[in-house]
Amino acid sequence: MSLFTGQALNWLCLILEERFGHSFELTQSHNALKLTLTESSRGYILFPKLEEAFHQSCSDSPCSQWCASSEGWHSALNLPLPAPCVSELARPLIKHNQDHVVINYDILGLTYWMLNRIEEIGRTDLDEHERFPAVASHAYRYGYLERPIIDEWMIILGQVINKIWPNSKLKKHKFQIKVSHDVDEPARYAFQNLKGIIKKVSGDLIIRRDFKSLINGPVVWLNSGKDIHKNDPLNTFDWLMEQSEKNGLTSAFYFICGRTDKEKDARYDPEMSQIRSLMRKISRRGHEIGLHPSYNTYNQPDKIKLEFQRLKKICAEENIVQDEWGGRMHFLRWNQAITPRAWSDAGMSYDSTLSYADNPGFRCGTCFEYPGFDIVTQKKLALRIRPLIAMEGSVISKTYLGLGSTEEAYEKFSDLKSKCKKVNGVFSLLWHNSFFRSPMHYKIYSRLIRKS
Repeated sequence: MSLFTGQALNWLCLILEERFGHSFELTQSHNALKLTLTESSRGYILFPKLEEAFHQSCSDSPCSQWCASSEGWHSALNLPLPAPCVSELARPLIKHNQDHVVINYDILGLTYWMLNRIEEIGRTDLDEHERFPAVASHAYRYGYLERPIIDEWMIILGQVINKIWPNSKLKKHKFQIKVSHDVDEPARYAFQNLKGIIKKVSGDLIIRRDFKSLINGPVVWLNSGKDIHKNDPLNTFDWLMEQSEKNGLTSAFYFICGRTDKEKDARYDPEMSQIRSLMRKISRRGHEIGLHPSYNTYNQPDKIKLEFQRLKKICAEENIVQDEWGGRMHFLRWNQAITPRAWSDAGMSYDSTLSYADNPGFRCGTCFEYPGFDIVTQKKLALRIRPLIAMEGSVISKTYLGLGSTEEAYEKFSDLKSKCKKVNGVFSLLWHNSFFRSPMHYKIYSRLIRKS
């Protein structure tokens, strides 16, 4: 029985082409995959040990390790590579014969499993927001969540490709930083009614001991008719754009355009004059506007489509034109069997949801963008998956890692950034405009988005 469909093999070839810059062909027979280079009639790479576990939704498979240097290969992080779903690896793992190379680990199966989140499909061990949590994952259990293991194995595969096809010049990638901002709460005071402003100011006084709020809150509220007031504590948009511009980056701001849960969704509507003004400013400065679908849309494709249409209508009315449209699911809610196809069918260019809320790291095992694949229909999607590596709340908030406004928090982010850099990938960072609760938050953010 074949483990991969023909469409899945074609998708894997596309992954390899994007990574290495060459066209490949994959054939499957007798529980093995044969990889050939389209432009060469000689040589091949054989993967003779395909793992059924890479086609199953489970997290209790074993995990081994392989020391690349022991066989003369170079690992990107200079650490043994995790080898999920096998208890023991063959020695040698990579064997070079006269006209081909044998790799005794299912690197391509691992790629299919991780990038398509096969592990998560149909799971019931979810959190209170019906999300698959990091702590339930194979990567967390075996300590490789904070490593881009797909990228690490791809670097090994690249060395093998150079060995069997020495004249093939592989594509070179450059480290990038991408920053995005979910606009859950664009203002603390602007969109409140009288009862709401009293509640907000009371909270500022009693909980945060912010006595200035007694004056600032009502003044900002009364003067936020057409624009979000510059003194609103959550109005960090200009500062965020300035930071990106200093570092040659483009900030992406994702707006909520629906209300499927009145407690968890935004208090604003995208048609409001203050939001339109903000969108115009973002676009005028060369930054990006995107969609942040409302709380209950992650498994309701029609609602994602309607909310995207609403966003596009407003942008058209404001003469905002973009080459691509992306975004991220609210609360990082995600159903691998439904959500990616919903994004694709809605006409979105990319999604950047795939990180865990409870822990930062490489949920998909990679920090490279890649083409989406529908595991239900076994078809390539017209959607790019842009993995999210870290969300500020995952590291700082007491709800999750709880590292607070500390140098330790910065070091956690910085370590993930460093690993992305070592594999020449993309460090994708989510920082909400509303998550600047101390001077240290500003310092952590501004340091993180420097390319050095």
